[in-house]
Amino acid sequence: MHIKIDLKICLILIIFFFCNQLELYLLFMIFTIIHEMGHLITGLILGFKPKGINIMPMGLSICFYINTENYNLKFKNTKIINLKKLFIAISGPLINLVMAVICMFYNIKLFGFETEQIIYTNLLIAVFNLIPIYPLDGGRIAKCILDIYNDLRKAYRYTNKISNITLIILTIVSSIAILYLKNIAILFIIVYLWILTIRENIYYNKKMQLYRLMSNLEIENNLYEYDMKL
Repeated sequence: MHIKIDLKICLILIIFFFCNQLELYLLFMIFTIIHEMGHLITGLILGFKPKGINIMPMGLSICFYINTENYNLKFKNTKIINLKKLFIAISGPLINLVMAVICMFYNIKLFGFETEQIIYTNLLIAVFNLIPIYPLDGGRIAKCILDIYNDLRKAYRYTNKISNITLIILTIVSSIAILYLKNIAILFIIVYLWILTIRENIYYNKKMQLYRLMSNLEIENNLYEYDMKL
């Protein structure tokens, strides 16, 4: 299992330090790690092997190998794989929501932070990750559900459209919020989401090109077989 660290974390730390919001950022990172542990534990329970951990400015990301030994193109097996992926995606935000509820009822303090800070941070992480923008958990949940009821190509297409529409709406709302709240953290979140979405759009376009190429090859092969029969 490889571990990759994004050096832009150092830049973010410096910026939040001078904006006097370093404590909030550190608290965010602590509970983001706990969030990812929820994904990791669920993945291990469901039989997935960890492939790598990416440490990024807005948290961590864990990717898994998919065991393809008994996996084929039958719908039943595809549905089971997507259900497992769905459980893994949900487990991270669920951990944060459970921690927020426990702290709310039992007034728990962790890592020297006040209960209100812990509740706020966990709710923020859960809501942020449930935004339906791929590859956030919300986007992965949407893709898994779409993939269960559609073919893979349609699932990718619908997920990409949902991600782009959601990001445009969030950008408009966040622009208004920045003007009124004067909170630089909102700006960094939106920029981060744009970077994720642009990267995913590039990957999506390449994948669609591959699908079109495969479709064209399949058509040519069918025409060739038809000519041979004639």
